[in-house]
Amino acid sequence: MVASSSKVPSVFPIFSDNQHKQPEQTFHWIEPALGPSKTCLHGVNLAPKASSRIAAFDLDGCLIESTIRQKKTTETTPSFQWWRPVVPKKLKEVHSEGYAIVIVTNQALRGANAIKEWKKKIPLIGAALPDVPFHILAATAKDAFRKPIPGMWYELERIFAEDNVTIDKTASLFVGDAAGRKVDHAGTDRKWALNVGIPFFTPEEYFLKFKPTPYTLQGFHPSSLLTDVPHVTPTSSPIVPTPLHTELVLFVGPPAIGKSRFYRAHFAGVGYVHVNQDTLGSRDKCVRAAREALEEGRSVVVDNTNRDSATRGFYITIAQKLGVPVRCFHFVGSSELAWHNNLYRAYNLPPGSSSAPKRDLLPYSAITSFRAAFKEPTVAEGFSEVRRVNWVFEGTDEERARWGMWLQIDGK
Repeated sequence: MVASSSKVPSVFPIFSDNQHKQPEQTFHWIEPALGPSKTCLHGVNLAPKASSRIAAFDLDGCLIESTIRQKKTTETTPSFQWWRPVVPKKLKEVHSEGYAIVIVTNQALRGANAIKEWKKKIPLIGAALPDVPFHILAATAKDAFRKPIPGMWYELERIFAEDNVTIDKTASLFVGDAAGRKVDHAGTDRKWALNVGIPFFTPEEYFLKFKPTPYTLQGFHPSSLLTDVPHVTPTSSPIVPTPLHTELVLFVGPPAIGKSRFYRAHFAGVGYVHVNQDTLGSRDKCVRAAREALEEGRSVVVDNTNRDSATRGFYITIAQKLGVPVRCFHFVGSSELAWHNNLYRAYNLPPGSSSAPKRDLLPYSAITSFRAAFKEPTVAEGFSEVRRVNWVFEGTDEERARWGMWLQIDGK
């Protein structure tokens, strides 16, 4: 039997009808918020102690009723309803069993005022759990903290490490409603649990003891990639000619597909000049830098997207005038792979990663615009050869583990 409404109120407003005073404040927000842009809110109820066992919960649609599909009203007084009356009792039990309770939530809050208003709701939840200490981490932007990217988990590990506590993932759990079922709006919570490596339950399974239901996780995952393809084709000749001679190499491919890493791995060490528009700032500067290096008898790699024959023609014409051979390396990969790599290098690189420098996130339009204007390179343009570079991840075991996670935010 679940508790009756007389014992567990269904709606918790800041002010009751009979009493115009705030409930006792057991909750407080910790300032400043977490992250370089202060986008991850962090608050605590009471004085939660670190534990090696974590019981993590999503908020909306899991602990409290979701407001995603509720109609907007003129009501300005913050309030909430428990997802089911059993929730507060279960949270108290979990705390008494020695778990550290952590709420991990994505919030679509537009602007500082929306964040300010939403933050008023959480102390109300804390007041309704006067005997239950908890942390709450709330991602308010589409960045490294937003599930399924595990940025909030990394912060939790850091916070607990300050108390000399290492989290035991096998003894921890996460409960969330975005589980990839037919009735769910997404699979974000299940993906987050898979990324972190902890057991996952839906609210129905955890609070109501329902049996698991089928689910499908949509979106791109690295496991969908072929693993038995050669890195570079054809394989009959070396990537760098022997003996070395002056040449121009054009890279062709979308952003975040491994072009710069390929340059560092194969061409940097033998003295090829690196020409890159992200560094130089404009195509004209790239063309000028390539021409000057070739005139000095130095080999050049133009590490840009070079999406069409017109763009590639600027460089090919210079090389032909100087009698320098030109080769093309065409980097092949889907837009979904490029976007995944973009998210990985911006938000999920291991600390101190040396094989792939951290980069700012490129807008999705940078990838889609490349596809819209792309023309496949051919020998007829003036190349001595066109070689295909298939995506093969290269990095440490930790880097591979982080790259191999679900990283798409809100389905993209």
